[in-house]
Amino acid sequence: MLQKFNEKNRDLIVNINGRLVHRDEAGISPFDSAVQGGDAVWEGLRLYHGRIFKLHEHLDRLQRSATALSFAEIPSREKIIDEIKRTLAANKMRDGVHVRLTLTRGVKITSGMDPRLNKSGPTLIVLAEHKAPVYAKTGLTLIVSGIRRPPPEILDPQIHHANLLNSILAKIEANNAGADDALMLDVNGNVAETNATHLFIVRKGELATSRVVACPEGITRATVLEICVAEKIPCVEADLKLDDAYRADEVFCTGTMGELAGVTKIDDKIIGDGEVGPMTKRLSDLYAQRTATEGVQFVEL
Repeated sequence: MLQKFNEKNRDLIVNINGRLVHRDEAGISPFDSAVQGGDAVWEGLRLYHGRIFKLHEHLDRLQRSATALSFAEIPSREKIIDEIKRTLAANKMRDGVHVRLTLTRGVKITSGMDPRLNKSGPTLIVLAEHKAPVYAKTGLTLIVSGIRRPPPEILDPQIHHANLLNSILAKIEANNAGADDALMLDVNGNVAETNATHLFIVRKGELATSRVVACPEGITRATVLEICVAEKIPCVEADLKLDDAYRADEVFCTGTMGELAGVTKIDDKIIGDGEVGPMTKRLSDLYAQRTATEGVQFVEL
């Protein structure tokens, strides 16, 4: 699975601290904390039919993450929403859009990791792209990565930080193996998540997903849990072993950028009958019903 350039994004207008500029002219300072040490938090949002799905849940997580990193200043929710609106308007965007919000600690007076060197307030970047869900609906192949997800006492996954090298290394393994993505375990050998998404397994009509110990609290993951409650589909959060995934009837991934995507193969193990299963399709349809009707209105159609 390799994303391709979308010609509609050639002349994107990008928002950096309220300044709207062409993508080719966009830039941040070499003294910015994101450049200096990946000292930033981020969120991925989706615009459906003029509405952003689960907007406030994403902004809640952004604020929690920035607070956990002791950012001295955090833009108000109203400010962030206004900048998203300005960016979408500048690009004339209404549907099929992915918005990447990045909030860095800001620009330092000199290079160094000490947050006391940050004197000018945070940097807010709003990057909106025309982007359909990135995963094929025909099913994904995963390999099990040798890179483990760290425990909370080493790097807390509930901080939605921009330090993504752990995931990038796992993705490199998947690329080298010719797989779509990599399945990552925690230090105890439990399933954590993939390099980019959360994981659910299905067995005998019942769902299970990893506890949020070595993975973040995903917004799409939480939406699937909500749907299961509403539809009376049994679902538990549990410590899952790799063998649970190998022997599942169905496996699927969840994430804002890719929505729900079935997994048909992990390593050399065919999952179920090697096709995207009925529960995955059912939940994908139910998720689509929500994104078609719910969300905060940003653009009038």
